[in-house]
Amino acid sequence: MKHGAIFDMDGTLLDTEKFYTRGWIEVADKFNLERKPEIANAMRGTGLKFMPDILKKFYPNVDPQKYVSLVLEFCKEETEKNLQLMDGVKEILEFMKSQNILIAVASSSIKKSVEENLRRTDIKKYFNAIIGGDEVAKGKPEPDIFLKAAEELKISPNDCYVFEDSFNGIIAGHSAGALTIMIPDQVQPNEEIKKICHIYKNMFEAMKAIQCGEI
Repeated sequence: MKHGAIFDMDGTLLDTEKFYTRGWIEVADKFNLERKPEIANAMRGTGLKFMPDILKKFYPNVDPQKYVSLVLEFCKEETEKNLQLMDGVKEILEFMKSQNILIAVASSSIKKSVEENLRRTDIKKYFNAIIGGDEVAKGKPEPDIFLKAAEELKISPNDCYVFEDSFNGIIAGHSAGALTIMIPDQVQPNEEIKKICHIYKNMFEAMKAIQCGEI
C-alpha cells in the first residue's frame, strides 16, 4: 500500500466537470459562434493560465479572456446551485485516513476555489496538502502539480496514488511516476490511456482494489 494519495478535484472528488463541459460548449452562443464540443475535451484538466491559448486554436478571432471568464462564471453559478461529491469519495478518504495515508488535492482550479469547494462539501479536513493550478508554472499534462503535491506531503511521487478523470491528468500523474488511477467521468479512456493507468468505475472499486492489494 502506498503512503500518499493525490486527488484531482473536478470530476474526481466533486461532480462538477459536467458544468465545465456544458460551459465551454454553450458560451459559444454568446459570441454567435458554432458550438464545438471538442473544446471541452481539450480544456479538461488544464489550468486557467493555459486556457486562452487552447481556445485560440478553436476560435482564433474571439476574445479568449472574455470567453474563459464567461465559462468560469457559468460554472460558478452552477456549482453554487448544486455541489455534490462523486460516489465513494468520503468512504475512500475515511479508509485512507484509517491507514495513515497522507492525502493531497492537486487541482487545475485556483487554490482559493479549491479550498472553498472542499469546505462546502465538508471534506477539507481530510487533506494534508492542497495545491491549486495557480501555484505551478506548467499545468497538466505536465507533471508539475503532482510533483509539488508529493513534495508537500514529503513523500516520493512513486509512493503515491494519483486519482484522475481526465486524459491530461492521467498523463501528468503517469509522468510524475505515481501509480495513476482513472475514474472516468465525462470521457472514457482510449487505448493509449489504458496503457498508463488503472481504471475503475468508481471510488468504491478503487478502494477495494487497494484494500485487496491489487494495486
